Amino acid sequence: MNVVQAIILAIIEGLTEFLPVSSTGHMIIASSLMGIVSDDFTKLFTIAIQFGAILSVVVLYFKRFLKTFQFYYRLMVAFIPAAILGKLLNDYVDAMLENVMVVGIMLFLGGVFLLFVDTIFKKNEAEGADVPDYPSAFKIGLFQCIAMMPGVSRSAASIIGGMTVGLNRKSAAEFSFFLAVPTMCAATIYKLYSFFQQGHTFHSDQLMLMVIGNVVAFIVAMLAIRGFIAWLTQNGFRVFGWYRIVLGILILILSAAGIELNIL
Repeated sequence: MNVVQAIILAIIEGLTEFLPVSSTGHMIIASSLMGIVSDDFTKLFTIAIQFGAILSVVVLYFKRFLKTFQFYYRLMVAFIPAAILGKLLNDYVDAMLENVMVVGIMLFLGGVFLLFVDTIFKKNEAEGADVPDYPSAFKIGLFQCIAMMPGVSRSAASIIGGMTVGLNRKSAAEFSFFLAVPTMCAATIYKLYSFFQQGHTFHSDQLMLMVIGNVVAFIVAMLAIRGFIAWLTQNGFRVFGWYRIVLGILILILSAAGIELNIL
């Protein structure tokens, strides 16, 4: 992986991590088109640059993170399901990730569902809550676990989970952003631990790629979050549904045509 490829992947991560479109699907297509070798460092890079995206949430919503301990309690309650199931199902999830068809199918099916989300939860915009209680936070955490299936999208699963328990679109999206902080932080730490546990070390050029990737992901994620909230509040999910359908079909066509797609 060179600097240009690292920057492109970081831009994709920053754009797609908090949108309901699956960063995994985009990473697979981008890495394949650029011919990036799927080695241990590349796999770590695609996870570790999430740290930059995490910081964008903390910076944009820093006042919310300084409010009360109840804010953190809700996040921890919502994080519990992913912490437990992520550890138990890690090998199973990795096995699914090796199947590109699963990614394509989940993108397509998720896209179809997003076409109807605004209609299903129409009442939420007028009557929806702004903050989940503890049982609701736990249910959102359970929804987030659905995203362990590659192609589902962590953001999409947790936002829909939030709307299912009565949050309006904006509040569901924001809680999804907040929940990403402990979830993605844990995933990054675990991948770093596994990387070093296997005897790997960073070369100077790899360390430089990590720094560049996180800086780019941070900047792009800040812009993406602002734009997403503004769009979602006014227009809803429909455009993201059509986009996922097209992307899912593209992946399925490429896979059926025998074109090898790199798994990150």
